[in-house]
Amino acid sequence: MKKVFSQPMMRRCKALFAFCLMLCLLSPNSYAQKLPNKKELLKTLELTNAYFMQKWPDAGKSIITNKERPSNIWTRAVYYEGLMALYAIDKKQLFVDYAIQWGEKHQWNLRNGVTVRNADDQACGQTYIDLYLLDKKEERIRNVKACMDNMLKTDKVDDWSWIDAIQMAMPVFAKLGALYQDTNYFEKMHKMYDFTKYHHGANGLFNAKDGLWWRDKDFTPPYKEPNGADCYWSRGNGWVVAALVRTLSALPRSNQYYTEFLGDYKSMMNALLPLQRTDGFWNASLKDPSHFGGKELTGTALFLYGMAWGVNNGLIDKKKYLPVIIKAWNALEKDCVHPDGKLGYMQGTGKEPKDGQPVTYDSTPDFEDYGLGCFLLAGTEVYKIKR
Repeated sequence: MKKVFSQPMMRRCKALFAFCLMLCLLSPNSYAQKLPNKKELLKTLELTNAYFMQKWPDAGKSIITNKERPSNIWTRAVYYEGLMALYAIDKKQLFVDYAIQWGEKHQWNLRNGVTVRNADDQACGQTYIDLYLLDKKEERIRNVKACMDNMLKTDKVDDWSWIDAIQMAMPVFAKLGALYQDTNYFEKMHKMYDFTKYHHGANGLFNAKDGLWWRDKDFTPPYKEPNGADCYWSRGNGWVVAALVRTLSALPRSNQYYTEFLGDYKSMMNALLPLQRTDGFWNASLKDPSHFGGKELTGTALFLYGMAWGVNNGLIDKKKYLPVIIKAWNALEKDCVHPDGKLGYMQGTGKEPKDGQPVTYDSTPDFEDYGLGCFLLAGTEVYKIKR
């Protein structure tokens, strides 16, 4: 006898078939991933940080690669930004003590003194200010304030000729302006930011159409990647994301420049969203996956930092960005973290995709500190996301 199905039953069967087909078409990672619980996530952050602290017990020891450099350079400054973020969620005194040791070993000074204009040398000021806010000892802030005050005394605004510089110095201005309630710091940083945005490289280093930044004048059009696309270096754009996050965190919402910075931040978030790889990472060359494509920690971590911060502060849509955040964090944790806490897939110093290669799980970059800083910044913001 021929079996006859009712219309409601047929509709249910079709719906069930469609659902099963969707599950088959989706990869497991696209629907089944979730964030680790906070205890597990914190354990990962502590493991990676412990690896570094044990490797560098003397915070003032010089860094020797192709030459000797003092440890208050930008690479170490980024690490301490991450360490202070870790301390904010994990109040261990040894973290603060390690940061204080770093400041004291350098007499709370900047590399090349208070007359320096190079943003790389000013980056240490971010942590010096944070430590001053914990214990208002004047020596902690005196030199960085003197340095930035010297910047205020001149009309020169073209110092940030490469986009990394925005992250190294702009948050220092923002923090000082907020601390002393002095809008002169905000005015100066905005003029310098806008010069980089609109004037370096003839027409500026920010491409509003793409929502991304060229690293410096050497990479503005007509320069192209091998596939014909514009060259947008992952970590360079990551530095701008971090700069905007850290500046917006310090800048009063009532400030006249807040809206511009927030708009640029959101433009970058929208631009980065479709560029994430299926495995959760972003390529070193954002628009050319064939040009040193592959897993890379630093740019990925900085983008993740920006996205997680935006979700935590209600500035971007959680529903839209959370799957991207989850995929990125799980990729970093699963693929980059060694059992002893070392981090792999970290691009060494440079200014474009080909620099600091090869980037592999076992490769060790010329400096390990800034990559860990990026990882800690990302992880601490992911930790704050409401489960």
